[in-house]
Amino acid sequence: MHSPMLWFHSGLSAGLKHDVFRRMDVKIIRSRRRKKTISAREVDGAIHLYLPIGLSREEESRYVQWAKKRFEAQRRKKELMENNTDEMLEKRARELNKRYFSGELSWVQICYTTEQNARTFGICNTTNKTIRISDRLLKMPKFVHDYVVVHELAHLKVPRHGPDFWKLVNGYPKTERARGYLMAIGMSD
Repeated sequence: MHSPMLWFHSGLSAGLKHDVFRRMDVKIIRSRRRKKTISAREVDGAIHLYLPIGLSREEESRYVQWAKKRFEAQRRKKELMENNTDEMLEKRARELNKRYFSGELSWVQICYTTEQNARTFGICNTTNKTIRISDRLLKMPKFVHDYVVVHELAHLKVPRHGPDFWKLVNGYPKTERARGYLMAIGMSD
């Protein structure tokens, strides 16, 4: 048995270099039979969010935000693939490697991700030599983007943030400016 459906409207931005403002409807479908599970799917451009009938409005609001983030990330991931952004990132990383590391570094993969937390812009796994860069950097100035790539590339040579690491990173002339930019918007590197 379903209770009446509720609709929420929100604008979600999908993002490469140009934000595309999209309106997403969230249709809440409550079920007496659903006790603990929450699920969501996209149907004709709207998010159908299936919830137990006994949830409070506060819990419901949390799940609405969760569903919006989930589908926004899926949309961004699809857009990244359609625009071959990983290939462009690979090319840029090779250029930065050549310029700031004399072409000495090698990696298995460098790619964009939509799954970074709000305070992280890149992560380097030094064991398997993979680098993931947040797609949010695509909306930022090029010098900030390049700084984060140089920062993660430096981890391939020096895994920890010590003096040797910062000496490598500071070879990028706009390091302090980029770090200041990230700090100003409330993020860290």
